[in-house]
Amino acid sequence: MSVKSESKSDVVVKLPISSLRDFSCHPYKVRDDEAMRDMAESVKQYGVLSPAIARPLPDGGYELVSGHRRKRACELAELETMPVIVRELDDDAAAILVVGSNLQREGLLPSERAFAYKLKLEALRHQGERTDLTSVQVEQKLGAREKVAQEAGEKSGVQVQRYIRLTELIPPLLDMVDEHKIAFNPAYELSFLKQDEQQLLLDAMDSER
Repeated sequence: MSVKSESKSDVVVKLPISSLRDFSCHPYKVRDDEAMRDMAESVKQYGVLSPAIARPLPDGGYELVSGHRRKRACELAELETMPVIVRELDDDAAAILVVGSNLQREGLLPSERAFAYKLKLEALRHQGERTDLTSVQVEQKLGAREKVAQEAGEKSGVQVQRYIRLTELIPPLLDMVDEHKIAFNPAYELSFLKQDEQQLLLDAMDSER
């Protein structure tokens, strides 16, 4: 295993791709599209220029926190290792880093934003619950949505919460939102239906095609 210093606190190591597990609640889709094929070709020619970030797992191996698309590109390029920075991260810190690593990427699907915002908001609120200072605790709870909104470039915490409502949609309806077959505002309203009601609506839509 080769090692080189990145900074005083970070060390880049080359790890077997087989030892890297995807983050358990990864909110972003890794698609084998044209952009991925271009990335794989670049990795094949030049290698991975920016190391991924992973955390060690108790039972061995590592969990990717940042770099899922780079990992897939390495697999397509038939590489056996990739450069990784290994950090000790708790669940909340890892979740926040996972979301931030791709949140500014262009072309994010509504479902990706929905699950990313939900993951980060839950992590921020959990961090707030663990503080010993009651005043700070309340401030963090009240400001979590606004913090997510600010970092994501959304207008307000309300818009963040509207995106999170999309995670209540059944997968086929959420896919239709991603495919622009259902607009955002109607999708938000549909998210308040019970799942069996959503399924009845989907069945009715299918019967009319």
